[in-house]
This record gives sequence, C-alpha cells and structure tokens, in this order.
Amino acid sequence: MAKVTKYYFDPNYNGTEWPRRAGERRDSITALGDPDEFELGMHDLVRGLKSSHTGFFHQSVRRVPSRLAIGASFRRVETEAGPRWVAQDVHEGGPAHSAGLRPLDELQAINGIPVSPPDQPMFPMGSEVVLALRRASTDVRLNVSIPQPRSRKQPYSEPKAVTWARMDSGIGYLKVTILPGQLGLDVARAIDAAVAKLASCDRLILDLRGHLGGGLGVLRLMSHLTPAKLPIGYTITRQRAESGYDKSKLPKLDRLPTHLPNLLGVFTMIFRYAGRDPSTLLVSEGLGPKKWHGHIVILVNEHTVSAGEMVAAFAAENHLASIMGTETAGRLIPGSGFRVGEGYMLIIPKAEYITWQGHRFEGAGVKPDFEVPWSPEAFSTGKDNQLDSAVQVVSRI
Repeated sequence: MAKVTKYYFDPNYNGTEWPRRAGERRDSITALGDPDEFELGMHDLVRGLKSSHTGFFHQSVRRVPSRLAIGASFRRVETEAGPRWVAQDVHEGGPAHSAGLRPLDELQAINGIPVSPPDQPMFPMGSEVVLALRRASTDVRLNVSIPQPRSRKQPYSEPKAVTWARMDSGIGYLKVTILPGQLGLDVARAIDAAVAKLASCDRLILDLRGHLGGGLGVLRLMSHLTPAKLPIGYTITRQRAESGYDKSKLPKLDRLPTHLPNLLGVFTMIFRYAGRDPSTLLVSEGLGPKKWHGHIVILVNEHTVSAGEMVAAFAAENHLASIMGTETAGRLIPGSGFRVGEGYMLIIPKAEYITWQGHRFEGAGVKPDFEVPWSPEAFSTGKDNQLDSAVQVVSRI
C-alpha cells in the first residue's frame, strides 16, 4: 500500500478511493494461506486502480497474460456453447506461433483446465503447456514451450520484433510487433535495416495490430514517419506534476545513440538520465525524407497497446498517416515494477503519458480514420480484409 500511495501517478487514484478500499481488504487478503489465492487477491486489489499496467505477481511468474507469455491475443466470441476465446493475433516467432497456433483457433483448455470468458487465458513462464483447441470442426492439441523471461519485472516471451516485405505497386509493408529493451537500441537498428530495404517504395503500410509495447525504441519508429524534428509527447511523474512544470523545458530525448556500440550507447543514456526524475519530452530525431512520407497507412486493432498507441497518436496528431482498423486498447501509460518482499512484484504506473497536443489515451484508445473490423470469415478463406483495405487506401493517397 505504501508504494502505491507514494508512487502512483494520480494523487486521486483515478477516482477509485483506493486507499480506503485497500485498508478495508488488507486483513482478509493477508489472512489467505494459499500463495495462489494471496497473489490473486493482491492482483485484484491493485487492479482496482482501474488503470492499465497495474498488477501484483510472484517472480516465479506463474500467471502471465497470453499476449506476453505466448505472443498471441484472443478475442471473445459468443458460440452455441457460450462465450469462448478465439485466437486473433499470433505473432511470428512467439511460442504460440512456433507451436502451430493459428488465428481462429478456439481455446478450450490449458493443461486440461477449461478456460473461457470472463477468465483470461494466463500462462506460467518457463514451462510446457498443452492447449486444447477447436479448429473448424476438429479437436487439436498443441504443446507450447514457454521460455523463462529475460526480466521478471516485465515478463514476456519475445516474438520476432520486425518484419518487412515489398508489395505490388511500390508499397512497402513493415510490421513491428514489440519494441524490446528499455533503451531499445537493437530494435531501433532492426527498424533502420527494414526501412533501408523499403527505401525504393513510395507507399508504406505500418502494421501495429496486436503490438505488445516496449521501450525507447519507439522513438526510432516514430522518427521514420517524418523528416522533421517534431515534439511527440511527454511522460510526467506525480512529483513533477504536483510541483508544476513547463513541458517545453522537460529533459528532452531526441536521439537514440544507435551509432555507438551497445555498451557505450547504454552508458551514454545512463549518464544523461540516471538519478533524475523520469519525466521526459520526446522529440522525433529528424532522420530526413523518405519516398513514402505523406503516403502511409497504419493498421491498429483493439489489441494494440502502449508504444503502438503512442505511434498511432503521434501520426494522427501530425497528419503523418491514415489510421485504419479498430480503436486501440487505451493502455497508453508507462508501468514500473517494485519489489515488495517475499519474491512479489508490484506493477503500477508512476508517470502518465500526454501527447504534445495534450491528449491522454489511457482508458480510451486511438480511434481510426477508417473503421475496418477484422473479418474472421474473410480470414477463413485466406484473406486479410484489413490489409486489403489498407492497400486500397494507401494507393490513393
């Protein structure tokens, strides 16, 4: 409770009266003798803040959401047997993809335990799990190998971060699934390499559907959308907000040191920002013109979170791209991890993100210019209706 009251970004606790509720539930939760029940009770309490990037888990990481643990998102679908989870985004290189999970697979059980809405599919990291699925009219079982996470503060399995392709009619396709690494130097270089391969294209489709979020590599991705140095937005902590601030005078991040070797680049960033209040203004890097500037469509969906939403918001505010798909998840706020003893981690946002034009997308996502829901019927015939629509629009702009 002390960590929340000291560090949570909003002194009004998102209007939830959280300190009072925490006080009322404290004794009943601490009396729980079963570790799983205690973890669930604390997780439910912290989630009562009703903002994203909140949670409570043991560092044995027994319960991690599917999008992070296996690289797959599920959508709720009503069936004759009741509500079910159906796979939608299955990211290349992730555990689910490697095991053979496909979009439209209906999840029946995990390790023999039935799972259906409203209970979310959760997975233990560093384990082998068996998924029972319904694929069309066939029952399927998949063995999924989930690796140990690199970090127990932010546990996830890393799918392939960046993929690209040249499509017909001079259209480049770039998909960015995740921006791993707090500083993001490696993924920034991967984005640069993909952009170089697409240099001859005069149109671009940036696919952020199911984007999992990530670190500062997002700056490089946004910087490739414009030749100019433009203010993007800023993070602001509770302490800085309460003391007052001028957004234009916040510490500025306008370049990732990808020209330096990794270790030197890391030391450069640490020297510049270590020990300071993390409130930071982001400014695009001014990487110069691309043939496809002004001719970009960004694909998003309801599973696009965090850094992916930041990209879409920046592009929309500055008229750099047309946004297509469905409204994003509204989970645009940076989370921080705190060790609280006995191997447990508390996750809360200690800063909020505000775009340069003053918009907040926490709780209400980025709305597309072109609303195009994903069509399972089209996908079942081998067609991606959202991508097809993006090709049609980008060909006209």
